[in-house]
Parts: sequence; C-alpha cells; structure tokens
Amino acid sequence: MTQHLTSLPVLLPMLAAIFMLMPPCGKNLRARRIVSVGMGVITTVASAILLLMTQEHGTSVYAIGNWSAPFGIVLIADPLSALLVTLTSFLGLVCGLYSCAGDDERGSFFHPLLHFLVLGVNGAFLTGDAFNLFVFFEVLLIASYSLLMHGGDKRNTRAALQYVILNLVGSSVFLIALGILYGTLGTLNMADMAQKVTQLQGDDVYLAKIGGLLLLVVFALKGALLPLHLWLPNTYSTAMPVVAALFAIMTKVGVYSMMRVYTLIFGEEAGELSHMAQNWLWWLAIATIVMGAIGVLASQDLRKMVANLVVVSVGTLVALVAVQTVQSSAAAIYYLVHSTLVSAALFLLADLIARQRGKVADRITAGRPVSQPLLLGGAFLVAAVAVIGMPPLSGFVGKVWILRSTLDAPYGNWFWLVYLVASLAILVSVSKAGSTVFWHQTGKGDSEQERAHPAQLCAVMLLVLCTPLMVIFAGPLSEYALLAAQELHDFTGLLQDVLGGVN
Repeated sequence: MTQHLTSLPVLLPMLAAIFMLMPPCGKNLRARRIVSVGMGVITTVASAILLLMTQEHGTSVYAIGNWSAPFGIVLIADPLSALLVTLTSFLGLVCGLYSCAGDDERGSFFHPLLHFLVLGVNGAFLTGDAFNLFVFFEVLLIASYSLLMHGGDKRNTRAALQYVILNLVGSSVFLIALGILYGTLGTLNMADMAQKVTQLQGDDVYLAKIGGLLLLVVFALKGALLPLHLWLPNTYSTAMPVVAALFAIMTKVGVYSMMRVYTLIFGEEAGELSHMAQNWLWWLAIATIVMGAIGVLASQDLRKMVANLVVVSVGTLVALVAVQTVQSSAAAIYYLVHSTLVSAALFLLADLIARQRGKVADRITAGRPVSQPLLLGGAFLVAAVAVIGMPPLSGFVGKVWILRSTLDAPYGNWFWLVYLVASLAILVSVSKAGSTVFWHQTGKGDSEQERAHPAQLCAVMLLVLCTPLMVIFAGPLSEYALLAAQELHDFTGLLQDVLGGVN
C-alpha cells in the first residue's frame, strides 16, 4: 500500500468529485457537504502521512502503470512537493467547511469543482513530467473558471472573462514552449530534460533557451508576476471570498514551477543555459513588490487589499527563487506556507466583516459596527500582525529568514530597500484598514444583525491559528524547509531517484 501513497493526493480528490456528481449526492446538498468535508479530511490525512514518509525515507517515485521514467509518467514526492500537497489539501478542506454555511448554495457543483481544483494543484506539485504539468495546469484552470463564475454578477463575469482569455493565451504559449523543448531534447521528463540540457551544442542551445524563456512567460502569468499580474487584483477581489481563499494556493503553483524548472533543468548544472532566467527574475520580482505595495496603499476595500498582498508575496517568493541558494529556497518554502495560510484567512475574514457591516460591506470607511467585534477583531489582529511581518508571529520569522538569505545576493541591497519600504507601506495600510473598520463606526448594530455561522468561524480560526503554530514549531518547520531546499538543489540525487541507471 505504501508504494501507492504518492498517488492518493491526486486520486482521492478525483474520486470525491466524481462521487459527488452521482446519486445519491447528485442533487442532495447535505450529502455533498458530508462527502466533501469527509473526503477533504481523508485527503489531508493521506497527504500528511506522505509528508512524514518522505521526511523519514526520502524521495518517493511512483511510476504509473509500472512504466519507468523517462518513458512512462512518474509522480515524485520529495519533501517540497509533499509539503505543498499537504498545504493544498488542508486549504481545500477549510474552504469546503467554510462554504457549508451557504456559499455552496449560490451556484451548482461547488464541492465537485473544489475537489477537481485540489486534484489539479496536487497533480501539478507531484508530477515529474513537463507535459503532465501542462495537463494538471489545465485541470485546475478549468475548475477555477467555473468556480469564478459561482454565484457571480456582471462585475464578476467581466473579471472572470479576462482571467479565462489570459489563461487560454498562456496555455497556448505553454504548448509552444513544450514543443520546442521536446523537439530539442527529445524528452519532457524533467529529470531527463535536466540531463539532456547539459549535452546540448550549437543551435540547439538557442532553441532550448527560447523554450525556457517561453516557460518563464507562462509561469509569470500563472504566478501573477509583473507585468502579467494585472488580472489578479480584479479577479480575486470580485470572486466569492471562499473561492479567493482557495485561489491563494494557485499563484504558488507558478512560483513552484519556476523553482523546479530554473533550479533543476536550467540550474547550476545546465552548462551554457545555467541560471539563464536569474537576472530576469530579480528585476521582475522587485518591480512586482513595488506594484503590489502601491496597490495595497491604494486599495479601497479589504478584499482588494488582500489581493494586492498576494501580489507582494509572489514578488518576494520569486526574488528568493532568483537567489538560487539552499538558504533562500528554504526561506521561500517557509514563507510560501505562511503567506498562503494568512492570505486565505484574510479573504475569509473580509467576507465575515462585510456581511456584518451592511451596505458599507468591506469598504475601508466608517460603517456600522460588526456584531462579533472581539472574535473578528482578534482574528483580524493576528492575521494583520502576521502579514505585516511583526513579532511574534510567523511573518516575522519569515521576514528575518528572507533578509538573511538575500544579504550577500547580487542586487541584494536593492531587494532590501524595496522589501523594507514595501513592508512599511503594508504596515500603514493594514493598520489603517483595521482601525477604520473596527474603531471608526457610524450608528449602532441591531439585534437582528447577521452573525458568523459556526462552520465559518471554525474555518477562519483553523487558518488563523496556523500562524502562532508556525512560530511554536518553528524549529522542526525550519529543519523541514532546509531538507526540502537541499533536495530541491540536489541535482545528482534527483536524477538517481527518478532515472536510476537509465542514460
């Protein structure tokens, strides 16, 4: 059974989604909710077991149909992919639980689509093959198109249309890039590609470089890197908050793909193509942080502010990918988990605050008081301190690690300057938003004012509690992040794990 564990984070969400489309779940919302949350728990537990197994026994390679790499399709569970699969499964579970308060009634098939999205994201993290990375990208995108339209209005539809068109263009560029790389290297297995890139000569070097840079365009679009980030603030702020919270992991798929491709295939061992995207990533990342911080300062409502915070987090992660050291990758892995959980918590909190403030909703202006000020205010304070990066929460640990790992990097001084100024802008904006929403009030609440459903509170608290837990268990988490980063940079070890004696 243990040899099949690697495939469970992909198979379980697929089975859950199919089961919920069939009787007796087909038209029974209560049954769908029970199955969705139950399968979410099972998927999270299976992913956590995979993470522990990977930590203890090292990288696990699962050859589908017993066809070994590079000829067959393989799933690779190393410490990095196992951690991200666990994070995705947990986020899917929390969002499924939150939606049970009524968001899943605002359209059809919310729960099956949620599990299809988790299937696509988990598959993208686990696959060891560039073509199947494209396939899993398409699975998650098709699910995300439908989720964006769930319970939407005209404004939502316009933003969703932009998102769909941009991603269709991105998918076309992805296919062209894969075609060029396959024509040049004769393989799309990532480990085999990394091996073949070192042997390229003549014009093939330039063709592979074109293919690699086209992939950078695709990953920049998926990850919302400047100048391809403009779709994100509108799309995330107009989607249902529970959908936006779930999407907090989607930009990380683009960043993860950059980590894999530009560390393994075009990394230290790639000969003439070594670190070919590093300079591009540096400046694009710094510019993304600047634009994200400006967006945070200019935001008029909480959801738009959180969407711009996601842009800042993407810029920070890509800067760490550009440094290309074990320490920077370890910092990126810790920060990735922290930023995903905090962003999702803030999206859900913005929704609860908006529901309790009447017509003012989540606009950053004086309005009527929320009906649960201590509960929502306390949760917002914890999430705000974490996202700003102040002690004693996980954002501070991540910030110190990020600054230390970029101290000696090329252009590190520019990064420090931009990152610290952006942190100050976030501090000002989030503090202003919190004080305006919870302190500047007009009128009084009424006794019939809406209160948060227990399922919604449970989901939000699960996310908010993760940030102090990431500090309490900072030691083991840091060790795990370092282990994952070392495996990510271990070119020879990964080739041996995936290809064995095949040359």
